[in-house]
Amino acid sequence: MKLVTKATASVLALSCCLSAIGATSANAMTLMDFIRGGQGRQQSTQVSAPVPGNPAQTMMDPNEPGQAKLPLPTVSAPKYYTYKADAMRLVSTAHFADPVVTGAVADASPAPVAVDTESSQRRYLADARVMATNDVAKAIESYYADQNKPLLWIADHAVSDKAKAAMAVLADAGSVGLDPSDYTVTPPSFDPAADPVMRDRALTQFELTLSSKVLMFVQDTIRGRLDPNRISGYHDFKRKDVNLPATLDVLRASPDVAAYLNSRNPSNQQFALLKAELAKLRAEASSADGSHISISLTGTLKPGGSSPEMANIVKAIQHRGSDALKTAHADVFASYQDTPDYTPELVSLVEDFQKEKGLTSDGVIGPSSVRAMVGENNDTKIQKLIIAMEQLRWLPPELGPRYVLINQPAFMVYYYNNNQEQLSMRVVVGGKQHQTFFFENQVQTVEFNPFWGVPQSIIINEMLPKLRADPNYLDRMGYQVEVGGHAVASSSVDWYGSTKSISVRQPPSSDNALGELKILFPNSHAIYMHDTPQKSFFKKDMRALSHGCVRLADPRAMAAAVLNTTVDDVAKQIADGQNKAVAVPQKFPIYIAYFTAWPNKDGVIQYFNDVYDRDAATLKALDTTTKSRTAQI
Repeated sequence: MKLVTKATASVLALSCCLSAIGATSANAMTLMDFIRGGQGRQQSTQVSAPVPGNPAQTMMDPNEPGQAKLPLPTVSAPKYYTYKADAMRLVSTAHFADPVVTGAVADASPAPVAVDTESSQRRYLADARVMATNDVAKAIESYYADQNKPLLWIADHAVSDKAKAAMAVLADAGSVGLDPSDYTVTPPSFDPAADPVMRDRALTQFELTLSSKVLMFVQDTIRGRLDPNRISGYHDFKRKDVNLPATLDVLRASPDVAAYLNSRNPSNQQFALLKAELAKLRAEASSADGSHISISLTGTLKPGGSSPEMANIVKAIQHRGSDALKTAHADVFASYQDTPDYTPELVSLVEDFQKEKGLTSDGVIGPSSVRAMVGENNDTKIQKLIIAMEQLRWLPPELGPRYVLINQPAFMVYYYNNNQEQLSMRVVVGGKQHQTFFFENQVQTVEFNPFWGVPQSIIINEMLPKLRADPNYLDRMGYQVEVGGHAVASSSVDWYGSTKSISVRQPPSSDNALGELKILFPNSHAIYMHDTPQKSFFKKDMRALSHGCVRLADPRAMAAAVLNTTVDDVAKQIADGQNKAVAVPQKFPIYIAYFTAWPNKDGVIQYFNDVYDRDAATLKALDTTTKSRTAQI
């Protein structure tokens, strides 16, 4: 394995955060208190403090006469935006008509001249009025301004079979999670004996309208209806480029337009499974069939307790549990008499149900267990599927044979190799105030016995108040402080000045916030996967508890997987106690993702809570897009 130099390791050691500082006083706080405390990191920097003349000057006493008490600076988190859809504009048709045909020059020849049907129709393209996004409009303008390129959708004064095939695909856009209303095209209707001019005007209007809708459909299937970066500062994607002018040329030459259009959707297995689930739910009867069971449980129900909701709990498990679970507990279901007591046999039933649903199998019935028992109605599931299919379009059409996928709402990470899930484990992700971003990158390095480089956000938001009260705070806690690249004592720094040139890091130790190792995929958000000394969080069902980085329940197993080595080898690397970075043999993708509907390794779609309310923001953006696209000329 390739070793990275210590200098390189320092560059790669991006800052990450764990749980936040609580209200404990600085003088009484230990290192583990700091790691296990209350609130935490935020993201983009907005610092308001004067720059000191000497960054390593002796700490000034703010209580001395004439010393101003400056307000504490803060670092703000990324924001959710009011979504702005791509603007629509009129397609410029001024150059579409053949000047020879549209000219008013009289034909002086007494001999009859054969009329080219298409040329006679093209004269009316200039009169068509079509609204489209700028990308689509430019592609249409480029294609139809070329007099050598034929019309695509009309032939012999009628709508062609190719056009009918394209319209059938557009009408079925809902099956792939898109909104069919975005692509509605009404074929022209006219009396065959009607005025030829009216007929050809209607046909050329249809020609341009269908081209605009087909291009919009192709662009949407490839990259999604939304620009994710306009949803929030937590979304970070390079929006895909779609070659729309080339698409029109392909459509012109394609013998099977429907097959071509359908092939533009993501080709990964996850998309196919989401699509199949969407079709299944839409085919099912609504939840008004009485199958929905309500559980009104206040607080938690523990083994040995009692609740009038016990009967509904048993019914819900019987309704939503697997066939294997029902068989294993058939005697319990048969003998239960709707009593309120939470007896040992019912505890065993609940524990098995919790295990089946990926919850903590402790028999304690709380909100997470109730949600799993009650489930979600079809409308909610369909919404989650549509959002998941939209978000999957932001990623590559094929995720690759080898990759890591972190699904934040599931609080899980999955390692795939040879297109098979080979490893999965629980993770802790960012809390709602310190959300983990949604982006993709490449796994590059594993760092053993890491330093923790404290982010500016934690220095400013959490350490600075303590340092102003006690400038020796970091020295006592064992942190290393540098100013302008020079090691200094914490007590020598002017903590009322700017912190931009100040770096703080925690050396490797048993108490290090990053534990034994971290796995890096260098990015601008200072997010990576890592170990943690705080193991208790992995027992919780709701694990949005960190400052944004991803804590691994079994970091040694993940390190071995990405390095293509053994857990024993990883253990040896850790045992020597040296800080070192090891490059992965070959970089491969990692998707730090957010799917509230996602297939498990058996192909079964699982549904998760919208922990950051991102689905809600995405739904608003989709609605805004629909309204923008239906704007009238």
